[in-house]
Amino acid sequence: MKFKAFLTDHGVHLLEKRFLQALDKMGKTCHLYLTKDHAIFLHNLLNGDGIQSIAQFQKEALFEDYRISSQNDDRIAFTIDLSLLHRALRSIVTIYTEFGGSHSCPTLNRLQIKLVKKLPPHSQQPMPFLTFETKGYKSAVIQDVPISKPLSRSDVLELQAALDMAQDLPQTLVQVPDMNQLQNFVDRMKNVGDVLNVSISKSGDLHLQISTTLVTLGAEFRKLVVIGEQAAVPAGDDSLSAQTRSRRAIERGDAMNVQVSVKHFFKSLQCHLAKPDSAFYGIGEQGSCLTVVFQFFIPGTRQTDKSISLHCRLPVLDPGTN
Repeated sequence: MKFKAFLTDHGVHLLEKRFLQALDKMGKTCHLYLTKDHAIFLHNLLNGDGIQSIAQFQKEALFEDYRISSQNDDRIAFTIDLSLLHRALRSIVTIYTEFGGSHSCPTLNRLQIKLVKKLPPHSQQPMPFLTFETKGYKSAVIQDVPISKPLSRSDVLELQAALDMAQDLPQTLVQVPDMNQLQNFVDRMKNVGDVLNVSISKSGDLHLQISTTLVTLGAEFRKLVVIGEQAAVPAGDDSLSAQTRSRRAIERGDAMNVQVSVKHFFKSLQCHLAKPDSAFYGIGEQGSCLTVVFQFFIPGTRQTDKSISLHCRLPVLDPGTN
């Protein structure tokens, strides 16, 4: 199997300044899944333990001269330590910039990324690495990031099946454009308890509540933009308390409620480091998970950048957990 490409300046910025630091908050290691058309970072899709995150990039968003081949339908997947990847990319970018970047001499100085096998020091067994390389006039600089042995054909098929399943979105999504407001609330909430009640209505209400024997803390975001199945707000609901509105909407079938870990919810908010323009929340079919979909705009526009996608799936807790 072979993989080789050149990172564009835009791709370097996306990874080094935005996505790698956000993904590292999801978990130290993840799968990097390379296909003919996409590069995808995946957390917890195979073990089903903890928060799942899927960051997907069309190859043109990160690379040029993208070349991949394998006996698994030109698909390659392996696990990688995100902190090591981020550190290596930062280091090579510093040197790359000192060489003058791609603008001074594009044919000479480019930032290449490729899969290689090397013999580590004091080892008799070649090991796989993801390697960054940039060349100056008289020298070349290389940064190697150790990776796992690439997944077998059956494991790649299992990973693809898990990815296909994780792409299913809730029938109702509500938009939270102000992530800072939500972040500030959860910052106060995370020290109160461990379990968060989340209800989402088809009329555009997001209700969060955490309760202990001593205190109940809640917040409601109302009349949010709704994508998917919608419902009108019944007459007289505006005069009711948030808890009553939420309970009645659930009884009517116009809302769903799940419990998630406060730790997982807080961790999902760390995706703001990737600088999304807004976020959508929804509850999976039959309360299977809490899904957060982050939206990115093409710079200088209000048009969605379809070359990038990022979403998280938070496992729900059994109602008896609280």
